[in-house]
Amino acid sequence: MKLSNLILMVAIALGVVFLAGLGTWQMKRLAWKEGLIERVQKNLTEPPLPLSQIETMLTKNEDIEYRPVWVTGRFNHGLEQHYFATFKGQPGYFVYTPLTRPSGQVIFVNRGFVPLTKKATTDRVAGQVAGEIRISGLARSAPLQKPNRFVPDNDFEKNVYHWKSLSQMTERAYGKDSPSIAQLFVDADSTPNPGKLPRGGVTRITFPNSHLQYALTWFGLAGALLIVGGYFLSGRLKSQ
Repeated sequence: MKLSNLILMVAIALGVVFLAGLGTWQMKRLAWKEGLIERVQKNLTEPPLPLSQIETMLTKNEDIEYRPVWVTGRFNHGLEQHYFATFKGQPGYFVYTPLTRPSGQVIFVNRGFVPLTKKATTDRVAGQVAGEIRISGLARSAPLQKPNRFVPDNDFEKNVYHWKSLSQMTERAYGKDSPSIAQLFVDADSTPNPGKLPRGGVTRITFPNSHLQYALTWFGLAGALLIVGGYFLSGRLKSQ
């Protein structure tokens, strides 16, 4: 067999293996995504629990993600933190505000979305509710590190977060003398705030799932390469 034909055979084989590998990876992603969707939908149907019970579940390493929760306390609006995000195609921020509970413990609440032009609290005074308030929403876990190296570092000077670091929010808000901090977040529900900002109910609870389509595409390309490449290589070998 000529060296050129051998190289072609190896190239076809590597191409088929690579494309089939991508298809297999997408099938694994499909199983993961279906598990995530099932988990979220199950947790969303659970009855609302007080924050104290959610914290107990967290200490037992039970799944708290997207569990309905309620908590009472007073907001400290002067210490709110801003997570850069988009909502319905509009860029802006999710406002994370510390809520001091009657026990003195603090929980950071994602009150919802504000557009870029409404980042300053002075531009949405009506929404800075005072006094004790009850917040209903969804429990969300606090990530311990950036999702990946492509996510920018948080910008403390501009008070803009690109990943939800609870420890950094705490340090930014309270410095070294921080109170007891609940080790999770609460995403507020869509109950309207005065002045309509922040806009609550921003938690994404639906997830696109096109992994089966991608898998079939990659497997199809692998099959096509095998057939076309095999036919071409067979013709070359017969002509020798």
